[in-house]
Amino acid sequence: MTTEGLSRREQILATAADLFAARGFHGVSVADLGAACGISGPALYKHFASKDAVLAEMLVSISQELLSVGGARVATAPTPAGAVEALVDWHVDFALRHRPLIVVQDRDWESLPREARERVRSLQREYVDLWAAQLRLVHDGLDLERARAIAHAAFGLINSTPHSGLLPDVPMHDLLRQMALGALGVPDPATG
Repeated sequence: MTTEGLSRREQILATAADLFAARGFHGVSVADLGAACGISGPALYKHFASKDAVLAEMLVSISQELLSVGGARVATAPTPAGAVEALVDWHVDFALRHRPLIVVQDRDWESLPREARERVRSLQREYVDLWAAQLRLVHDGLDLERARAIAHAAFGLINSTPHSGLLPDVPMHDLLRQMALGALGVPDPATG
């Protein structure tokens, strides 16, 4: 990921995501992270209290972003099917731009401090429920638990980008969009 134009704090988070994805949270020292950012390890403490705090902010902030942007997309969609389409587009775009964060979320979840883990869980539940509410509007009679399960299955497909990104990003976006909308039972207006 390019860190040009980012604040020092954002640069540290982006660099940490890349390093944690490549080597695991426990495989990266504060000195490693500082060196990758062009500063000394102890200089990181001007920006974050600890390496744990870096991981916590990284994963809490992505969960907040997914929910915030997802909510905005739903609010401006003309129909429930349009809202699902907007959510899919947003999540696919996010997954393609942030492959390292997906790896870190999956692999280093247990390394999150308890309070941050609870915050991420809460935000993720809200995000799932945002999707589930729209799916229930699209599929009349769909119960909430099934709608949540469908949303989670779509996330699994979309979040496969660190492993399935065998195509350039634009055709990969189109493929994931088509597959996710098909799995969600929402017609893709782009394919007619």
